[in-house]
Parts: sequence; C-alpha cells; structure tokens
Amino acid sequence: MPKSVGQGYSELISNLTPTSSQFRAAATHRQEIENCLSARLGTHRVFETGSLRHGTGVRSWSDSDLMVSLQGSRPSSDTALSKVKSALSSRYPLTRILTSRPAVVCKFATGDVEVTPAYIKSLDDGFSYWIPAPGGDWLVSAPDAHNKFVTEVNVKPQVAGAAKHLARILKGWKYFNAVPMSSFYLEMRAAEYMSTQTDVVWVYDVCFMLESLQAHGLAAMNDPKKVSGRILPCSSEHKKEEALSKIATAANRARRSLEAYKDDKVPDAFAALNLLFNGRFPGRW
Repeated sequence: MPKSVGQGYSELISNLTPTSSQFRAAATHRQEIENCLSARLGTHRVFETGSLRHGTGVRSWSDSDLMVSLQGSRPSSDTALSKVKSALSSRYPLTRILTSRPAVVCKFATGDVEVTPAYIKSLDDGFSYWIPAPGGDWLVSAPDAHNKFVTEVNVKPQVAGAAKHLARILKGWKYFNAVPMSSFYLEMRAAEYMSTQTDVVWVYDVCFMLESLQAHGLAAMNDPKKVSGRILPCSSEHKKEEALSKIATAANRARRSLEAYKDDKVPDAFAALNLLFNGRFPGRW
C-alpha cells in the first residue's frame, strides 16, 4: 500500500533518530575524556551538550559534544584550545585530534567527539560559560538554559514532541545538502517556530519554516532566554551566502511539495520532498 506524505515524514524522523550504539559509544568516550582532562587540567564539570544528548541529533551525522568547565583563570581562547588538544593527544596518541572552533575534535573510529573548553561566567539562571568564539576571543554559551527552552516548547500538549522533531528534520536537510549552517541555530529557530503552533502537519510546517528562514535572510536570533548574545546562523559571511542560496532552493522545493499535497498529487509531493532531502526522503512504496 502506498504511503501518505505524513507517513513519509514519520519514517524520515525514525530514520534520522540515532541508534543505541551511537549513544553507547558516546558514553564510553565521555568517561575517558573526563578522567583525562580532570587529571591533567583540573575541571569543575564535564557534561554532554548538543543534539545527540538533547534528543535532536541525526543518525550517523551528529557528533557527541562535551563541554569542559576548566578550573583557574581564563586565558586566551587559543591557549585554552591548545591545552585541551595537548591533553587529549597525550591520552589518544593514535587518534587524529584537531581544533575546529569552538571545540577540539577527536576523530574516533566510532564517531567524532567535540570537546569545548569553557570557563564559568555566571551562576544566574543556570550556568553560563565563556567558550571559544569562531573568529577568536570568547563568546557566551548557556546550554542548560537553551536546552530548557527547547524542552519547554517540546512538551506543549498541542505539539508534543514537535519542536525536537522539527529540529531533527531541519538538521537532516542541512547534512544531506551540505548546508554550512549552525545546527544550534536551526534547533533554536525550530523551537521558536513551534512555540507559536497549535497543531502539526509536517508538509506545511517544514515549508513554512524554510520560507521563514529565507524571508528573514538568516538573521541572527535574539537569545530567547536572554542569557547569551545573538545566536548566529553561520560562522562567516561567505558561509551565510552559500546557506541562503541553498535555503532558497529548499524553500522552493518545500513549496512545490506542499502545493502538490494540497492538489492531492501525492507522487509529485514525494518527488519534490525527495529533491528537498537530496534523495533521502522515504519512497512512497
């Protein structure tokens, strides 16, 4: 029996969900890294952040993200990254380890682990931290507060689960099409969008979300928790230009899928969605 468009989206969400083995590998590396950095550098706290831990990760694409709250006074961000990289290189001499702001990336066989050095900024409204900024220096991050915002929207009775599902769909689109955008930005925009909704029909919501990103020109986002500064969509203007071009294409394909759906042209809707997700949208049959 052929699938409906809604069933296609449900299968897509299932296909995007990380496997249990991905979580087990992340847990093993976390403990080893925590022991290493605590012994060599001194830490207040080592904890998981990012999409894999928070329920918006994408199977085979999302890295395991760790934030390391370091003891002592805050040096330059270059020095902090260098210290973390040196400690991890000593612990894992056969593993490729590189710096990719704001993190040090360990390229394990079971998947990448990104380790972000952090220094406590404030204890108000949950912890906020200084972390390395993309171009140098430091920026403010408040992972506990931001995760709380997404979760608060995600449990709204009318759209329960939809904020995290939409974030996962958007991240899947990003990875499948090599869009140089911040996954964090997409997650926060998804939660912001779902905070205003009272029901969910994915073929509509994905179209409206992509058209909204296009209409606003990927504008930086005000922090909904008012803890950190503006949330940037991309790490450079060059990447923003590329992302905007790909969003324009995506919005067009999402609109074609929606119009075909409204006209009851289900095969055409599936064809447009398959283009949108670069050949990875589930087949109709």
